[in-house]
Amino acid sequence: MLKSQEMRSAAIEMDALKMGMGWSKEDLDKPQVMIQSTKGQSHPGSAGLDKLAKKAAKGILKAGGKPAEYTVTDICDGIAQGHDGMNYSLVSRDIMAAMIEIQAKAAPFDGALFISSCDKAVPAHLMSIARLNIPSVLVPGGVMPTGPNGLTLEQVATCHSKLLRGEITQEEFMAIQETACPGCGCCQFMGTASTMQIMAEALGIALPGSALAPFGKKAKKIAKRSGEALMELISLDIRPKDILTQKAFENAIAVHGAIGGSTNALLHIPAIAHQLGIAITPEMFDKLQRNIPTLANIRPGGEHSAEYFWQAGGTLAIMDEIKAHLHMEALTATGKTLGENLAEWKRTQGKSNSWLALHGVEKEDVIRSIGSSLAKQGGIACLKGNLAPQGAIAKPSASSLTVFTGRAVPFENEEGAYKAVIEGLIKPGDVIVIRNEGPRGTGMPELFYTTEALASNPELSESVALIADGRFSGATRGPVVGHVSPEAASGGPIALVEENDLITIDIPKRAINITGINGKPMAKALVAKALEARRSAMGSQPKKELTGILKIYSQLAASPTKGGFIE
Repeated sequence: MLKSQEMRSAAIEMDALKMGMGWSKEDLDKPQVMIQSTKGQSHPGSAGLDKLAKKAAKGILKAGGKPAEYTVTDICDGIAQGHDGMNYSLVSRDIMAAMIEIQAKAAPFDGALFISSCDKAVPAHLMSIARLNIPSVLVPGGVMPTGPNGLTLEQVATCHSKLLRGEITQEEFMAIQETACPGCGCCQFMGTASTMQIMAEALGIALPGSALAPFGKKAKKIAKRSGEALMELISLDIRPKDILTQKAFENAIAVHGAIGGSTNALLHIPAIAHQLGIAITPEMFDKLQRNIPTLANIRPGGEHSAEYFWQAGGTLAIMDEIKAHLHMEALTATGKTLGENLAEWKRTQGKSNSWLALHGVEKEDVIRSIGSSLAKQGGIACLKGNLAPQGAIAKPSASSLTVFTGRAVPFENEEGAYKAVIEGLIKPGDVIVIRNEGPRGTGMPELFYTTEALASNPELSESVALIADGRFSGATRGPVVGHVSPEAASGGPIALVEENDLITIDIPKRAINITGINGKPMAKALVAKALEARRSAMGSQPKKELTGILKIYSQLAASPTKGGFIE
């Protein structure tokens, strides 16, 4: 018996309350489905999701179910940038998942359809799917159109740095602002939103060909098909634990390498897996991606906007290209295996795409073959050393600088570092160190503006490194290392760094170390002795006073290497 029917006899007022919303007696007998979207006026990625929810509801009704629409909206990292609002970004993922859990547990549902587009919404929905373990499908909310002349949103921060340096006028900057977001959907580059839509499809919990579809008719069609597919999963009793297996996560990690995905996935994928009792580590990303070439020629590391990705075959084209590295037997939301899905896709694929042809682009320009890859290895390197004993994350594909030794310039927050870059206080050969920005420090905000200020400065873009216990935007470029663990607020060595210490980043050796004190190279033992002396002299350091949910999060957050979830 379906859960919704079983609970009717236990909650004796349930039928009356549902009929009070306009349900018929016949509706009460149908499989009952929660449609959980992030619809809200928070940003373009969520503003239009009610349209997809309506289409999904039609698919559920057509297949004999009764949908009920719910919403827990999300915040926007772009709107939260540049002020304390960014401190609330990562914790919002866990709070969203908790609210959805409350809604789903308080009312009996036989299945759930999740509709989301962006950075924290898709991970929150995937965490909820794993936690609830009722038949579920995720509908990615699609991608927004590209702006004029290939303009994508992450370029706004670059242009703002140019404005502050006097390289463009206020009028020129305002014109960029007016045209950077032409419509609904997630931002048009391979940031965290695009990455996580692709991860949902690679995990098998979103339908094949659904990630980064153009917002509009295509996304609506996918939403309706997803509603129908969910009803089939309910009838077969296929649950998330049947789909989200160890092999599914390994597939997603491989795809992440091939798309050059956001480093924020190293917070989200482990957090999703944790709900299922599966341990995913940064070392697993590093190991699996060493054999995976980067194939997606998408901004910010590539040439094209994310709008081109779906048109060139999307996630399916990526998976077909790297299929030798994937578990083809993995079950998916179609009720079929990945191998069966790919075989069906290949039978129906044409040799060309009219949209791409109209834009003068070939499929192979957007999604490369293994033989013409952008990089021989995927995008993640897990570094360890005396600066990050538990690990730190770098994205080698974002920079040509793989070995670097420089002078430390420490800051206690991002605001100070950003100001120093803009005012010309940072020089070639410096290593910016931003600390106290981890989960237990200030909530692990995204440090996007400082990296863009560096990337937009030709003198500094490949001559200055940035290291932090915070995280970086999926749009980040340049030699940056984030997620340094233990973080400063937990007593990590990053708290001990002083001005003019020498820091060496060695990507090929996967190492990050303090290699000198006060500008002088030293042996490891002498460095260790100096750091221990600093720790003894430092004593207990006062932490930033936090209130509300940030205070709770700072007390309960797991290490970034585990996923930064609430333990």
